[in-house]
Amino acid sequence: MRQIALDIGLAPEPTLSGFLAGANAAAVQHLRLWTGGATRSPVPTYLWGPPGSGKTHLLRAARQALAEQGARVGWLDPETPPRLPFDEAWDAVLMDDVQRYGAELQHTAFNWFVNAITPPSGRPRAVLAAGGVPPADLPLREDLRSRLGWGHVFELHPLPEPELRAALRQAADARGVFLSDEVMDFVLRRFARDLGSLMQLLDQLDRYALQAQRAITIPLVKAMLENE
Repeated sequence: MRQIALDIGLAPEPTLSGFLAGANAAAVQHLRLWTGGATRSPVPTYLWGPPGSGKTHLLRAARQALAEQGARVGWLDPETPPRLPFDEAWDAVLMDDVQRYGAELQHTAFNWFVNAITPPSGRPRAVLAAGGVPPADLPLREDLRSRLGWGHVFELHPLPEPELRAALRQAADARGVFLSDEVMDFVLRRFARDLGSLMQLLDQLDRYALQAQRAITIPLVKAMLENE
């Protein structure tokens, strides 16, 4: 099963409405209420699940929904430079892939969490975090691990194949791209089947087809792989 490095800089920003919830309906509904309210509860929310279950999609979608309301958000992930100070102007703090934080990022995350939930002055801010394992299993310092797990916790599940196909078809339609059943079968047999990898592959195929001025067919997919 081949993994390919992709430039997804031009990919559309995820949205909550564009997320096919499946068994994750409770988490998605929680985030809709969380992002839609005029005031957000300071009780933290933690999402966890295996790769491809939609954690980063939902965090980015929440960030987009908040930005559309004019809210300012602090974002922390394993690629963020450590020791960034907490910004009093933030309305919420989002932390992705927390299980990958090293010692310095854990220090930053703890500082952001404490300043968001129990600020020395002003209103509390909301915290939304995501990781690959339940809070109790996070390989983090105890004071951070326990704080991430004391609020709302939702386990996310990867989509079964029929819903995975529906999500891929929906994303292709949104881009004005036609995916035949034959291409869909070919992709699902030969590539990583988690939704995140498939969305990245679709972005790559869309750009390659535009450059080649050809429809997305199995020969085009093979040609893209040879050129990549």
